[in-house]
This record gives sequence, C-alpha cells and structure tokens, in this order.
Amino acid sequence: MSSDQIKREIDAQWLELSEQLRAEIGEAAFQSWIKPISVRDQDGGTVKMTVPTRFMRDWVAAHYVDRLTDLWSQCDAGISAVEINVQTDRHVQATPERADDGNTFGSARRIGDMDKDLQAKRDDISAPLDSRFMFERFVVGKPNEFAYAAARRVAEAEVVPFNPLFLYGGVGLGKTHLMHAIAWHIRQVTPQRNVMYLSAEKFMYQFVRALREQNTVDFKQQFRSVDVLMIDDVQFISGKDSTQEEFFHTFNALVDQGRQIVISADKSPSDLEGMEERLISRLNCGLVADIHATTYELRLGILQSKAEQMGVEVPPKVLEFLAHKITSNVRELEGGLNRVVAHSQLIGRDISLETTQEVLHDLLRANDRRVTIEEIQKRVSQHFNIRVSDMHSARRARSVARPRQVAMYLAKQLTSRSLPEIGRKFGGRDHTTVMHAVKKVDELREHDSSFAEDVELLRRMLEG
Repeated sequence: MSSDQIKREIDAQWLELSEQLRAEIGEAAFQSWIKPISVRDQDGGTVKMTVPTRFMRDWVAAHYVDRLTDLWSQCDAGISAVEINVQTDRHVQATPERADDGNTFGSARRIGDMDKDLQAKRDDISAPLDSRFMFERFVVGKPNEFAYAAARRVAEAEVVPFNPLFLYGGVGLGKTHLMHAIAWHIRQVTPQRNVMYLSAEKFMYQFVRALREQNTVDFKQQFRSVDVLMIDDVQFISGKDSTQEEFFHTFNALVDQGRQIVISADKSPSDLEGMEERLISRLNCGLVADIHATTYELRLGILQSKAEQMGVEVPPKVLEFLAHKITSNVRELEGGLNRVVAHSQLIGRDISLETTQEVLHDLLRANDRRVTIEEIQKRVSQHFNIRVSDMHSARRARSVARPRQVAMYLAKQLTSRSLPEIGRKFGGRDHTTVMHAVKKVDELREHDSSFAEDVELLRRMLEG
C-alpha cells in the first residue's frame, strides 16, 4: 500500500472515530480540543497526531490520549499507542480577520486560523503555568478576598471589566497563584484566546534581544497581538527607561484594542520607585487590588487545605502550632508543612508537636524573641476565647480563672520575672496566688491529657 493510500485510510478512520468522540464529550469540548487535531502519520503501532500549540498538546495528552488510543485500537487492532506533538510545519498566513460570530471578545480568534509561526514564538516566550495554581486551590480569607474576586471577574468576564487589573502585596501572599489561576481558567474555557504570561524580567530580556538583533517589529507583533497579557513582578523594570518606554507603548496598544492586561508587583503603582509618571498613571487607571498579610484563621485554612490535597492526616494541634508560628508568608507556611510530612513518611514516625519542632527548628528559630507577660496574656486569652482584661479582673468564674492560671503558669515557665512581679501583672495579685496557679496547672496537666495538650501547644507557640 502506498503512502498516499495509508494517509487516506487513517484520515478516514480519524473522521469516523472523531465523530464518535464528539458524541461522547459534547460539541463545545470537541470544537475546543479535538477539531484542531491533525493526523500526520502511522509508524508501526503508533498513530502520530499534531495540535497547533504546546498548551493544547499538554491538555489533550492529559485528558484525551487514553480514549483516543482505545478508539484507534478499535478501528485497527495493530494500533496500540497515540503520540501527540506540536505542529512543526509553519504556514505564513494573512492576518486573520476578527471572527464575526457574535463573540463578545472582540479580539478572539480561532486557533486554527492563527499564524502558526507567531503562535509558536508566543509559546516559547510565555512561562509555563503551575497546575497547582487553580482558583479551586486558592484559600480565600479577609486579607485576599478582594483580590480573589477581582481575579475571578477578569477570568470569567465576557468583556474586559477593568484594564489593567493590578495585584500587589508582599512575597508569598498569592499574587502569582491568582495570575496562574486567571490564565488556566481562560485557556480552559475559551482556548481560542491567546494568553501570554511572563515575568517583567523576561519581557525586558526579550526586548533587549530584539534591539540587539534589530528585530523590534517581530517583538511588537508578538506582544501586541495577544488577547490577555500578564506581567509578573513589574517592579523589576523600575529604573529601566527603555524597557518602560516599550512597555508603555505595548500597554497602550493592547488597551486601545480592548485586550486584557493583568499585572502584579510588590507595591502599589504609586509606591513604585523609578517608574515613569505616565506609566504609573496608566497602571492606576484600572483596578488596583492589594493582598494583605495573612491572618491566623487564613493560615490555618491554607494548612488544612494543603494537608487535604496531600492526602495526609495531620493532627489539628500541629496545624494550629504552624499557623501561629510561621507568619511571614504562605510559601514558608506550606514549605514547613511539606518538610514535616516528608520527615514523617521517610522516617516512619507519627506527626506530633515534638517532631514538628525538631524538624523545623531552623525555621522556627527565625521567630525566636523574648516572650513578655503581655504577649502570654494575649495569646492565652485568644486561645480560651476570653478578653485580655479578664486577666486583670477580679472575676472568679472557672471560664476566666482557669485561663488566668494557665497564663500565670506560662509566665513563670517562659519569663525571668519573679512571682511578685508576675502577680502585679495580673491585677496586683499576691505571689501566693501565682504559686497556687502553677501548682494547680501542674496537677491538671498530670490528670487531664487534653488540658496538658492545650498548655503544651500554648508553650510551644510562645517559645518557638
């Protein structure tokens, strides 16, 4: 059989099985993921298929390759594997016209109609997306709920809601997670839209290279023909005048065409030093959303979500301890949990407060500081859900007296203050009252394991 005959035969088989797949997955998914596939060749028991972009290759390979293999083997028992590659034959096409199909995205274009060479260059420039950074895995709390809502609005909107969306906050608070989540959502729901995500450093590198190679026309075409441009850590181009100039013109060109821009930085636009005033003005003209430092409740929620994703049972006391002790950023928080879980699995020891403190001694040491009685009173009050003023009051109800005794006990254990000094800090009480509190807490710890755990948790959180 000639090569032409083989090609016609596998094309006919592909037409048949693709229609079967259309019936299985529905028209929308078929148009997005299956229709752009081309059959290139059959090499022994392997059918070689191609798609226009790397993103589509990864998606098809992850979600459809097993079913494609089954269908091909049903058509031809000699076929046992399907190989998905990115098209390498680049055809220079005329600039595609805008689709007149009622699509509210004025800039949307079908991938099959795009300039393959230009798309390949965009794929090379765009940074890979982390599959962990989806909206579904972003834990929402008071410090980040506004930024999260704004990011979802941009990802789901049928028209550009605000331009640009500017996300800012400290290191490890979730800016990059939200940017990846926006890109993932758009690529999955409307794959015909071109999304380019990269760091400001890489934008500068590409611009400098274009200048060196005297190829700025190609550079402009790559960046000014995308539907969504996402630039991470824009503070990197502060003080770099020529890069800011090009970024300003790219920004204006995309906004004028109704394309979406998403930017992140460690500070608000107005606080970015070394940035041109006209660029600051442009960055401020959309929606500026900040992500605040995490609260204890949010950190605990993040740890609970992380442990669930890892499929690991972590004692609540350990999660509470980590949430109290690691307050710098989410990356350190998750990294700490990863280390504790890995240690448990590799060594074969159960996760406990003791092992957690051993494994993370270096991380926890960074938070070491002199413990004060005021801090002890505040932490104990939060733990037992009473007011700090109750530590100094004359109230004798057990719901108040017991936490007060615990605070006195911890003040004796964790500070160098004398008993009379501790008593004065608790509403002018006598040193004998402090002695009684220490004795009572010791007795309760010996006979009540739950109470002992509470005291130990508070001690470790304060002591580090």
